[in-house]
Amino acid sequence: MCFSGRRRRVRQGYAYPRCHGTILPFPFRPFFSDSWCFSEDSLSPPYKYPTPSQFAAFFLFFTMKLIAFALFLAAVAAVAAADGFRVDLTHRDSPRSPLYDPSSTAFDRVRAAAERSALRASRFARAGLAASGDTSIEAPVRPDISEYLMEVELGNPKFKVVAIVDTGSELIWANCKPCTRCYEQTPPLFDPNDSSTYHEHACDSRPCEALPVSGCSSNSVCQYQYTYGDGSLVVGNLASETFTFTTTGSNTIAIPKITFGCSHQSSGTFSNSTGGLVGLGAGQLSLVSQLSSSIGSKFSYCLVPFSQTSATSKLVFGDGSGASGSDVLTTPLTIRRSFYYATLNGISVGSTNISASSSTASGSPNIIIDSGTTLNVFSPDVADQLGKTVKDVVDLPVVNKPELSSFLACFDVSGSRDYKFPDITYNFEGAPLKLGPLNTFLAVSPDVVCLAASSSHDLQIFGNFAQQNLHVEFDLGANQLSFAQVDCTNF
Repeated sequence: MCFSGRRRRVRQGYAYPRCHGTILPFPFRPFFSDSWCFSEDSLSPPYKYPTPSQFAAFFLFFTMKLIAFALFLAAVAAVAAADGFRVDLTHRDSPRSPLYDPSSTAFDRVRAAAERSALRASRFARAGLAASGDTSIEAPVRPDISEYLMEVELGNPKFKVVAIVDTGSELIWANCKPCTRCYEQTPPLFDPNDSSTYHEHACDSRPCEALPVSGCSSNSVCQYQYTYGDGSLVVGNLASETFTFTTTGSNTIAIPKITFGCSHQSSGTFSNSTGGLVGLGAGQLSLVSQLSSSIGSKFSYCLVPFSQTSATSKLVFGDGSGASGSDVLTTPLTIRRSFYYATLNGISVGSTNISASSSTASGSPNIIIDSGTTLNVFSPDVADQLGKTVKDVVDLPVVNKPELSSFLACFDVSGSRDYKFPDITYNFEGAPLKLGPLNTFLAVSPDVVCLAASSSHDLQIFGNFAQQNLHVEFDLGANQLSFAQVDCTNF
Protein backbone atom coordinates (compact mmCIF):
# COMPACT_ATOMS: atom_id res chain seq x y z
CA MET A 1 0.00 0.00 0.00
CA CYS A 2 1.19 3.51 -0.73
CA PHE A 3 -0.03 6.92 0.40
CA SER A 4 -0.25 9.89 -1.91
CA GLY A 5 2.74 12.19 -1.96
CA ARG A 6 0.72 15.37 -1.35
CA ARG A 7 2.16 17.27 1.62
CA ARG A 8 0.36 18.13 4.86
CA ARG A 9 1.11 21.58 6.22
CA VAL A 10 2.23 21.59 9.87
CA ARG A 11 3.28 24.33 12.23
CA GLN A 12 6.99 23.64 11.84
CA GLY A 13 7.88 22.88 8.24
CA TYR A 14 6.22 20.06 6.32
CA ALA A 15 5.19 16.54 7.30
CA TYR A 16 5.27 13.79 4.71
CA PRO A 17 2.90 10.81 4.73
CA ARG A 18 4.58 7.62 5.82
CA CYS A 19 5.32 5.33 2.93
CA HIS A 20 5.25 1.54 3.20
CA GLY A 21 7.31 1.02 0.13
CA THR A 22 10.53 2.34 -1.38
CA ILE A 23 10.92 6.11 -1.62
CA LEU A 24 12.33 7.12 -4.96
CA PRO A 25 14.66 10.09 -4.55
CA PHE A 26 13.62 13.10 -6.58
CA PRO A 27 14.20 13.49 -9.53
CA PHE A 28 13.91 9.76 -10.15
CA ARG A 29 10.26 9.92 -9.15
CA PRO A 30 8.19 9.99 -12.35
CA PHE A 31 7.30 13.64 -12.90
CA PHE A 32 3.86 12.69 -14.16
CA SER A 33 2.95 10.94 -10.90
CA ASP A 34 1.80 12.51 -7.63
CA SER A 35 3.12 9.56 -5.63
CA TRP A 36 6.39 9.77 -3.73
CA CYS A 37 6.73 6.01 -3.21
CA PHE A 38 6.04 2.65 -4.73
CA SER A 39 5.34 -0.74 -3.31
CA GLU A 40 8.05 -3.34 -3.59
CA ASP A 41 5.87 -5.19 -6.03
CA SER A 42 5.69 -2.19 -8.28
CA LEU A 43 9.49 -2.14 -8.44
CA SER A 44 9.85 -5.74 -9.46
CA PRO A 45 10.66 -6.33 -13.10
CA PRO A 46 9.65 -4.79 -15.34
CA TYR A 47 10.63 -1.65 -13.39
CA LYS A 48 8.30 1.31 -13.76
CA TYR A 49 11.03 3.88 -14.25
CA PRO A 50 10.44 6.72 -16.71
CA THR A 51 11.21 6.13 -20.33
CA PRO A 52 14.08 8.09 -21.96
CA SER A 53 11.61 10.50 -23.53
CA GLN A 54 10.01 11.08 -20.13
CA PHE A 55 13.43 11.74 -18.61
CA ALA A 56 14.18 14.22 -21.40
CA ALA A 57 10.87 16.00 -20.89
CA PHE A 58 11.43 16.16 -17.14
CA PHE A 59 14.94 17.58 -17.38
CA LEU A 60 13.80 20.13 -19.97
CA PHE A 61 11.04 21.22 -17.60
CA PHE A 62 13.45 21.31 -14.65
CA THR A 63 16.03 23.30 -16.62
CA MET A 64 13.43 25.86 -17.66
CA LYS A 65 12.43 26.28 -14.01
CA LEU A 66 16.06 26.83 -13.03
CA ILE A 67 16.53 29.40 -15.79
CA ALA A 68 13.40 31.26 -14.73
CA PHE A 69 14.56 31.25 -11.12
CA ALA A 70 18.02 32.45 -12.14
CA LEU A 71 16.51 35.33 -14.11
CA PHE A 72 14.43 36.27 -11.09
CA LEU A 73 17.51 36.26 -8.86
CA ALA A 74 19.38 38.33 -11.43
CA ALA A 75 16.63 40.93 -11.42
CA VAL A 76 16.68 41.11 -7.64
CA ALA A 77 20.46 41.18 -7.56
CA ALA A 78 20.52 44.03 -10.05
CA VAL A 79 19.15 46.35 -7.40
CA ALA A 80 21.47 45.20 -4.66
CA ALA A 81 24.52 44.74 -6.84
CA ALA A 82 27.50 46.89 -6.10
CA ASP A 83 27.25 48.74 -9.40
CA GLY A 84 23.49 49.37 -9.07
CA PHE A 85 21.42 50.08 -12.14
CA ARG A 86 21.19 53.00 -14.54
CA VAL A 87 18.31 54.70 -16.29
CA ASP A 88 18.20 57.43 -18.91
CA LEU A 89 17.47 61.05 -18.10
CA THR A 90 16.19 63.27 -20.90
CA HIS A 91 16.65 67.03 -20.76
CA ARG A 92 13.42 68.90 -21.31
CA ASP A 93 14.91 70.74 -24.32
CA SER A 94 16.20 67.59 -26.01
CA PRO A 95 14.51 66.59 -29.29
CA ARG A 96 13.68 63.33 -27.50
CA SER A 97 11.63 65.17 -24.89
CA PRO A 98 7.84 65.59 -25.14
CA LEU A 99 8.44 69.16 -23.91
CA TYR A 100 10.70 69.99 -26.87
CA ASP A 101 9.58 73.00 -28.91
CA PRO A 102 11.07 72.80 -32.42
CA SER A 103 10.07 76.39 -33.13
CA SER A 104 12.35 77.80 -30.41
CA THR A 105 16.02 78.47 -31.05
CA ALA A 106 18.90 77.33 -28.86
CA PHE A 107 19.17 80.87 -27.54
CA ASP A 108 15.44 80.95 -26.75
CA ARG A 109 15.92 77.82 -24.67
CA VAL A 110 18.89 79.27 -22.80
CA ARG A 111 16.94 82.38 -21.83
CA ALA A 112 13.93 80.29 -20.80
CA ALA A 113 16.20 78.12 -18.65
CA ALA A 114 17.54 81.25 -16.95
CA GLU A 115 13.99 82.36 -16.17
CA ARG A 116 13.17 78.93 -14.75
CA SER A 117 16.28 79.10 -12.58
CA ALA A 118 15.12 82.40 -11.08
CA LEU A 119 11.65 80.97 -10.42
CA ARG A 120 13.03 77.82 -8.86
CA ALA A 121 15.37 79.78 -6.62
CA SER A 122 12.47 81.90 -5.38
CA ARG A 123 10.52 78.72 -4.56
CA PHE A 124 13.49 77.35 -2.66
CA ALA A 125 13.68 80.59 -0.71
CA ARG A 126 10.01 80.29 0.18
CA ALA A 127 10.66 76.74 1.30
CA GLY A 128 13.20 78.16 3.73
CA LEU A 129 10.41 80.28 5.19
CA ALA A 130 8.25 77.18 5.45
CA ALA A 131 10.99 75.41 7.37
CA SER A 132 10.97 78.33 9.80
CA GLY A 133 7.31 77.91 10.62
CA ASP A 134 5.15 78.65 7.57
CA THR A 135 3.58 75.21 7.13
CA SER A 136 1.32 76.23 4.24
CA ILE A 137 3.99 75.16 1.75
CA GLU A 138 4.43 71.40 1.48
CA ALA A 139 6.61 71.17 -1.63
CA PRO A 140 8.91 74.01 -2.54
CA VAL A 141 9.07 74.16 -6.31
CA ARG A 142 6.85 74.48 -9.32
CA PRO A 143 6.67 71.05 -10.91
CA ASP A 144 6.99 72.42 -14.45
CA ILE A 145 10.32 74.19 -13.89
CA SER A 146 12.44 71.08 -13.41
CA GLU A 147 14.85 70.21 -16.18
CA TYR A 148 14.93 66.42 -16.60
CA LEU A 149 12.44 63.67 -17.43
CA MET A 150 12.47 59.89 -17.15
CA GLU A 151 10.24 57.03 -18.24
CA VAL A 152 8.87 54.51 -15.77
CA GLU A 153 6.32 51.73 -16.17
CA LEU A 154 3.71 51.15 -13.49
CA GLY A 155 1.83 48.01 -12.55
CA ASN A 156 1.05 44.69 -14.16
CA PRO A 157 0.44 44.88 -17.06
CA LYS A 158 3.02 47.64 -17.44
CA PHE A 159 1.86 51.18 -18.17
CA LYS A 160 4.37 53.82 -19.35
CA VAL A 161 4.49 57.21 -17.63
CA VAL A 162 6.74 60.12 -18.60
CA ALA A 163 7.61 61.80 -15.31
CA ILE A 164 9.45 64.89 -14.14
CA VAL A 165 12.59 64.09 -12.13
CA ASP A 166 13.22 66.39 -9.19
CA THR A 167 15.95 66.30 -6.54
CA GLY A 168 14.05 69.01 -4.68
CA SER A 169 10.84 67.00 -4.18
CA GLU A 170 9.88 63.96 -2.16
CA LEU A 171 6.58 62.44 -3.28
CA ILE A 172 6.34 60.13 -6.30
CA TRP A 173 2.99 60.46 -8.06
CA ALA A 174 1.15 59.74 -11.30
CA ASN A 175 -2.20 60.88 -12.62
CA CYS A 176 -4.77 58.08 -12.32
CA LYS A 177 -8.23 57.26 -13.55
CA PRO A 178 -10.69 58.64 -12.66
CA CYS A 179 -9.13 62.11 -12.67
CA THR A 180 -12.03 64.38 -11.82
CA ARG A 181 -10.26 67.74 -11.79
CA CYS A 182 -6.99 67.33 -13.65
CA TYR A 183 -4.91 69.27 -16.12
CA GLU A 184 -5.38 68.14 -19.70
CA GLN A 185 -2.81 65.38 -19.88
CA THR A 186 -2.10 64.27 -23.45
CA PRO A 187 -0.83 60.72 -22.72
CA PRO A 188 -3.35 58.18 -21.35
CA LEU A 189 -3.95 58.02 -17.61
CA PHE A 190 -2.89 55.08 -15.45
CA ASP A 191 -5.89 52.98 -14.38
CA PRO A 192 -5.22 51.26 -11.03
CA ASN A 193 -8.14 48.90 -11.63
CA ASP A 194 -6.23 47.35 -14.54
CA SER A 195 -3.19 46.47 -12.43
CA SER A 196 -2.91 43.27 -10.40
CA THR A 197 -0.08 44.73 -8.28
CA TYR A 198 -1.78 47.94 -7.14
CA HIS A 199 -2.50 48.17 -3.40
CA GLU A 200 -3.70 51.17 -1.40
CA HIS A 201 -2.18 52.14 1.94
CA ALA A 202 -4.31 52.28 5.07
CA CYS A 203 -4.65 55.46 7.09
CA ASP A 204 -2.59 54.07 9.96
CA SER A 205 0.27 52.85 7.75
CA ARG A 206 3.80 54.13 8.14
CA PRO A 207 3.91 55.70 4.63
CA CYS A 208 0.71 57.58 5.41
CA GLU A 209 2.25 58.95 8.58
CA ALA A 210 5.22 60.24 6.53
CA LEU A 211 3.00 62.57 4.50
CA PRO A 212 3.12 66.26 5.44
CA VAL A 213 -0.67 66.49 4.94
CA SER A 214 -2.91 63.42 4.89
CA GLY A 215 -6.53 62.42 5.24
CA CYS A 216 -8.59 59.27 5.52
CA SER A 217 -11.34 58.09 3.19
CA SER A 218 -14.57 56.43 4.32
CA ASN A 219 -13.02 53.02 3.59
CA SER A 220 -9.82 53.83 5.54
CA VAL A 221 -7.60 54.53 2.52
CA CYS A 222 -4.78 57.03 3.08
CA GLN A 223 -5.26 60.22 1.07
CA TYR A 224 -2.73 62.97 0.39
CA GLN A 225 -2.79 66.60 -0.63
CA TYR A 226 0.51 67.89 -1.95
CA THR A 227 0.82 71.60 -2.64
CA TYR A 228 3.69 73.13 -4.61
CA GLY A 229 5.18 76.58 -4.13
CA ASP A 230 3.16 78.20 -6.91
CA GLY A 231 -0.17 76.77 -5.75
CA SER A 232 -0.15 73.71 -8.01
CA LEU A 233 -1.92 70.85 -6.30
CA VAL A 234 -2.17 67.05 -6.47
CA VAL A 235 -4.71 65.05 -4.45
CA GLY A 236 -5.21 61.29 -4.41
CA ASN A 237 -4.74 57.94 -2.72
CA LEU A 238 -1.42 56.74 -1.35
CA ALA A 239 -0.68 53.29 -2.74
CA SER A 240 2.07 50.83 -3.61
CA GLU A 241 2.84 49.53 -7.06
CA THR A 242 5.47 47.69 -9.08
CA PHE A 243 7.78 50.11 -10.88
CA THR A 244 9.64 48.83 -13.93
CA PHE A 245 12.68 50.72 -15.21
CA THR A 246 14.43 50.32 -18.54
CA THR A 247 18.11 50.24 -17.72
CA THR A 248 21.15 51.06 -19.81
CA GLY A 249 21.37 48.38 -22.48
CA SER A 250 17.57 48.09 -22.81
CA ASN A 251 17.22 45.61 -19.97
CA THR A 252 14.40 46.03 -17.49
CA ILE A 253 14.19 45.77 -13.74
CA ALA A 254 10.91 45.51 -11.84
CA ILE A 255 10.80 46.72 -8.24
CA PRO A 256 7.67 45.84 -6.27
CA LYS A 257 5.85 47.78 -3.56
CA ILE A 258 7.05 51.29 -4.34
CA THR A 259 4.89 53.80 -2.48
CA PHE A 260 3.47 56.50 -4.74
CA GLY A 261 0.56 58.85 -5.03
CA CYS A 262 -2.26 57.89 -7.37
CA SER A 263 -3.56 61.38 -8.14
CA HIS A 264 -7.25 61.85 -8.88
CA GLN A 265 -7.00 65.64 -8.84
CA SER A 266 -4.16 67.75 -10.24
CA SER A 267 -4.20 71.40 -11.14
CA GLY A 268 -1.75 74.21 -11.74
CA THR A 269 1.33 74.69 -13.87
CA PHE A 270 1.83 71.12 -15.04
CA SER A 271 2.84 70.28 -18.60
CA ASN A 272 0.17 68.26 -20.41
CA SER A 273 2.94 66.11 -21.95
CA THR A 274 3.93 64.57 -18.61
CA GLY A 275 1.93 62.31 -16.33
CA GLY A 276 3.72 62.35 -13.01
CA LEU A 277 6.76 63.18 -10.92
CA VAL A 278 9.61 61.13 -9.43
CA GLY A 279 10.93 62.72 -6.26
CA LEU A 280 14.64 62.17 -5.59
CA GLY A 281 14.82 64.36 -2.51
CA ALA A 282 15.83 63.16 0.92
CA GLY A 283 12.35 62.67 2.39
CA GLN A 284 11.01 59.26 3.47
CA LEU A 285 8.73 58.87 0.45
CA SER A 286 11.26 59.69 -2.27
CA LEU A 287 12.40 56.95 -4.64
CA VAL A 288 15.94 57.20 -3.28
CA SER A 289 14.79 56.68 0.30
CA GLN A 290 12.52 53.76 -0.60
CA LEU A 291 15.36 51.97 -2.41
CA SER A 292 17.90 52.91 0.25
CA SER A 293 18.54 49.45 1.72
CA SER A 294 19.06 47.82 -1.68
CA ILE A 295 21.21 50.54 -3.27
CA GLY A 296 23.52 51.15 -0.33
CA SER A 297 21.94 54.58 0.28
CA LYS A 298 23.67 55.89 -2.85
CA PHE A 299 22.49 57.50 -6.04
CA SER A 300 24.21 59.61 -8.66
CA TYR A 301 23.84 61.15 -12.07
CA CYS A 302 26.00 62.13 -15.01
CA LEU A 303 24.65 64.99 -17.12
CA VAL A 304 25.72 65.24 -20.75
CA PRO A 305 26.63 68.68 -22.14
CA PHE A 306 23.67 70.73 -23.34
CA SER A 307 25.15 70.73 -26.84
CA GLN A 308 24.95 66.92 -27.06
CA THR A 309 21.26 66.77 -27.95
CA SER A 310 21.43 63.20 -29.28
CA ALA A 311 22.87 61.79 -26.04
CA THR A 312 21.04 61.00 -22.81
CA SER A 313 22.17 61.65 -19.27
CA LYS A 314 22.30 58.83 -16.72
CA LEU A 315 20.68 58.41 -13.32
CA VAL A 316 22.36 55.71 -11.24
CA PHE A 317 20.86 53.90 -8.25
CA GLY A 318 23.60 52.25 -6.21
CA ASP A 319 27.35 52.45 -6.59
CA GLY A 320 27.95 53.52 -10.17
CA SER A 321 31.34 55.17 -9.82
CA GLY A 322 32.87 56.29 -13.08
CA ALA A 323 36.18 57.28 -11.47
CA SER A 324 38.19 56.53 -8.37
CA GLY A 325 41.18 57.61 -6.34
CA SER A 326 42.54 61.11 -6.87
CA ASP A 327 40.01 61.76 -9.64
CA VAL A 328 37.21 61.96 -7.07
CA LEU A 329 36.61 65.01 -4.89
CA THR A 330 34.60 64.40 -1.73
CA THR A 331 32.85 66.91 0.51
CA PRO A 332 30.41 66.61 3.43
CA LEU A 333 26.73 66.35 2.55
CA THR A 334 23.97 67.75 4.75
CA ILE A 335 20.23 67.13 4.41
CA ARG A 336 17.74 69.85 5.25
CA ARG A 337 14.11 69.05 4.62
CA SER A 338 14.29 67.31 1.22
CA PHE A 339 17.29 69.31 -0.01
CA TYR A 340 20.92 68.28 -0.41
CA TYR A 341 23.36 70.87 0.95
CA ALA A 342 27.13 71.25 0.73
CA THR A 343 29.50 73.84 2.13
CA LEU A 344 31.00 76.26 -0.41
CA ASN A 345 33.83 78.17 1.28
CA GLY A 346 34.73 80.30 -1.69
CA ILE A 347 35.15 80.78 -5.43
CA SER A 348 38.47 81.37 -7.20
CA VAL A 349 38.80 83.20 -10.52
CA GLY A 350 42.45 83.37 -11.50
CA SER A 351 44.31 84.67 -8.47
CA THR A 352 41.23 86.27 -6.92
CA ASN A 353 39.46 84.44 -4.11
CA ILE A 354 35.87 85.25 -3.20
CA SER A 355 34.37 84.17 0.10
CA ALA A 356 31.07 82.34 -0.28
CA SER A 357 30.27 82.02 3.40
CA SER A 358 29.86 85.67 4.35
CA SER A 359 26.07 85.36 4.66
CA THR A 360 26.28 82.24 6.84
CA ALA A 361 28.41 80.93 9.65
CA SER A 362 31.85 79.93 8.45
CA GLY A 363 32.01 76.28 7.42
CA SER A 364 28.27 75.70 7.58
CA PRO A 365 26.24 74.14 4.73
CA ASN A 366 25.22 77.00 2.46
CA ILE A 367 24.54 75.77 -1.08
CA ILE A 368 21.93 73.38 -2.52
CA ILE A 369 23.13 70.79 -5.04
CA ASP A 370 20.28 70.67 -7.53
CA SER A 371 19.80 69.02 -10.91
CA GLY A 372 16.56 70.93 -11.51
CA THR A 373 18.08 74.42 -11.65
CA THR A 374 20.13 75.41 -14.70
CA LEU A 375 22.21 78.36 -13.48
CA ASN A 376 24.33 78.65 -10.38
CA VAL A 377 22.64 80.96 -7.91
CA PHE A 378 24.51 82.97 -5.28
CA SER A 379 23.52 85.32 -2.51
CA PRO A 380 23.81 89.02 -3.50
CA ASP A 381 27.16 89.70 -1.81
CA VAL A 382 28.81 86.65 -3.42
CA ALA A 383 27.14 87.35 -6.77
CA ASP A 384 28.31 90.97 -6.84
CA GLN A 385 31.93 90.03 -6.14
CA LEU A 386 31.90 87.18 -8.65
CA GLY A 387 30.38 89.30 -11.43
CA LYS A 388 32.87 92.11 -10.87
CA THR A 389 35.86 89.74 -10.76
CA VAL A 390 34.88 87.99 -14.00
CA LYS A 391 34.42 91.34 -15.76
CA ASP A 392 37.91 92.37 -14.62
CA VAL A 393 39.49 89.14 -15.85
CA VAL A 394 37.75 88.72 -19.22
CA ASP A 395 39.20 90.98 -21.93
CA LEU A 396 35.96 91.54 -23.86
CA PRO A 397 33.36 94.33 -24.03
CA VAL A 398 30.72 94.01 -21.32
CA VAL A 399 27.08 93.82 -22.44
CA ASN A 400 24.42 95.46 -20.28
CA LYS A 401 20.90 94.81 -21.55
CA PRO A 402 17.64 94.56 -19.57
CA GLU A 403 16.85 91.12 -21.01
CA LEU A 404 20.20 89.86 -19.68
CA SER A 405 19.79 91.27 -16.19
CA SER A 406 19.42 87.81 -14.62
CA PHE A 407 23.07 87.02 -15.52
CA LEU A 408 25.96 88.32 -13.42
CA ALA A 409 28.19 89.19 -16.40
CA CYS A 410 27.77 89.12 -20.19
CA PHE A 411 30.27 89.82 -22.97
CA ASP A 412 30.21 90.81 -26.63
CA VAL A 413 32.15 88.21 -28.64
CA SER A 414 31.20 89.48 -32.11
CA GLY A 415 34.55 91.18 -32.73
CA SER A 416 36.76 88.33 -31.54
CA ARG A 417 37.37 84.81 -32.78
CA ASP A 418 39.98 83.76 -30.23
CA TYR A 419 38.32 84.90 -27.04
CA LYS A 420 39.10 83.02 -23.85
CA PHE A 421 37.26 82.64 -20.59
CA PRO A 422 38.90 81.71 -17.28
CA ASP A 423 38.56 78.52 -15.33
CA ILE A 424 36.59 78.94 -12.12
CA THR A 425 37.24 76.87 -8.99
CA TYR A 426 34.40 76.21 -6.57
CA ASN A 427 36.05 75.59 -3.23
CA PHE A 428 33.75 73.13 -1.52
CA GLU A 429 34.81 71.95 1.93
CA GLY A 430 37.79 69.69 1.20
CA ALA A 431 36.99 69.58 -2.53
CA PRO A 432 38.33 72.32 -4.84
CA LEU A 433 36.30 71.72 -8.01
CA LYS A 434 37.96 73.42 -11.00
CA LEU A 435 35.63 73.89 -13.96
CA GLY A 436 36.33 75.12 -17.47
CA PRO A 437 34.22 77.39 -19.69
CA LEU A 438 31.95 74.47 -20.72
CA ASN A 439 30.51 74.50 -17.20
CA THR A 440 30.67 78.21 -16.46
CA PHE A 441 29.88 80.29 -19.56
CA LEU A 442 27.02 79.93 -22.03
CA ALA A 443 26.07 81.58 -25.29
CA VAL A 444 22.75 83.41 -25.04
CA SER A 445 22.93 84.69 -28.64
CA PRO A 446 25.39 84.40 -31.55
CA ASP A 447 27.26 87.46 -30.28
CA VAL A 448 26.83 87.32 -26.50
CA VAL A 449 28.28 84.92 -23.93
CA CYS A 450 27.29 85.14 -20.25
CA LEU A 451 28.54 83.75 -16.97
CA ALA A 452 26.08 80.96 -16.07
CA ALA A 453 25.19 82.41 -12.70
CA SER A 454 22.56 84.65 -11.15
CA SER A 455 21.66 86.19 -7.82
CA SER A 456 18.99 85.45 -5.23
CA HIS A 457 18.51 86.75 -1.71
CA ASP A 458 19.70 84.40 1.05
CA LEU A 459 20.00 81.38 -1.22
CA GLN A 460 22.73 79.58 -3.15
CA ILE A 461 22.33 76.75 -5.68
CA PHE A 462 24.88 74.71 -7.62
CA GLY A 463 22.95 74.13 -10.83
CA ASN A 464 23.00 71.56 -13.60
CA PHE A 465 24.92 73.67 -16.13
CA ALA A 466 27.94 73.56 -13.81
CA GLN A 467 27.41 69.80 -13.40
CA GLN A 468 27.82 68.90 -17.09
CA ASN A 469 30.30 66.05 -17.58
CA LEU A 470 30.48 65.49 -13.83
CA HIS A 471 29.62 62.26 -12.11
CA VAL A 472 27.87 63.57 -9.00
CA GLU A 473 27.26 60.96 -6.30
CA PHE A 474 25.17 61.33 -3.16
CA ASP A 475 26.18 58.88 -0.42
CA LEU A 476 23.39 59.30 2.11
CA GLY A 477 24.78 56.64 4.42
CA ALA A 478 28.17 58.34 4.79
CA ASN A 479 26.77 61.88 4.37
CA GLN A 480 29.20 62.54 1.54
CA LEU A 481 28.95 64.21 -1.86
CA SER A 482 31.51 63.39 -4.53
CA PHE A 483 32.44 64.87 -7.91
CA ALA A 484 34.42 63.23 -10.70
CA GLN A 485 35.05 64.81 -14.09
CA VAL A 486 34.10 62.27 -16.77
CA ASP A 487 32.73 62.16 -20.31
CA CYS A 488 29.05 61.64 -19.57
CA THR A 489 28.27 60.78 -23.20
CA ASN A 490 30.28 57.56 -22.64
CA PHE A 491 29.41 57.04 -18.98
